[in-house]
Amino acid sequence: MNADALQDPALLRRLLRAKDRMDAASHEAWPVERLAEVSGVSPAHFARSFKQAFGIPPHRYLLTRRIEQAITLLRDTELNITEVAFATGWESLGTFGRTFRDITGTNPSAVRVRARASAQQIDLVPACVLKAAQRPNLNTAVSEKRRQVAQGTNRSSIKEM
Repeated sequence: MNADALQDPALLRRLLRAKDRMDAASHEAWPVERLAEVSGVSPAHFARSFKQAFGIPPHRYLLTRRIEQAITLLRDTELNITEVAFATGWESLGTFGRTFRDITGTNPSAVRVRARASAQQIDLVPACVLKAAQRPNLNTAVSEKRRQVAQGTNRSSIKEM
């Protein structure tokens, strides 16, 4: 796809429509086929266009939103970790825990403990700034992070929550 095609305002609006749907209902299943249908383009064209427009594939974008929501629920509610996992769209507690740890570098219960220990300090930070600072970094695929850690070549430390 060339840069001119991406600049097409109609295509960008359709991509944003799909992104907005994922944001509004990140707990739902969003296969590429469903997102492409929302956007009115083919699945392959959608996947290519989304990555070019937003710099991240649709699946990783959805993971980012789910992990952000999970962090918020862990910090702000009394839901147990299983309830947080299912509320944020995970079908398996094991998959949730493994993916959460791979992305954030720590497990969900440690995030909860740390968030509660620093609750007074966090109350002074605007919510929009806090959310941006806690956004998981998914520019590198989880499988690539695992390979780097195994080989000892992971120079960028996983962002501290």
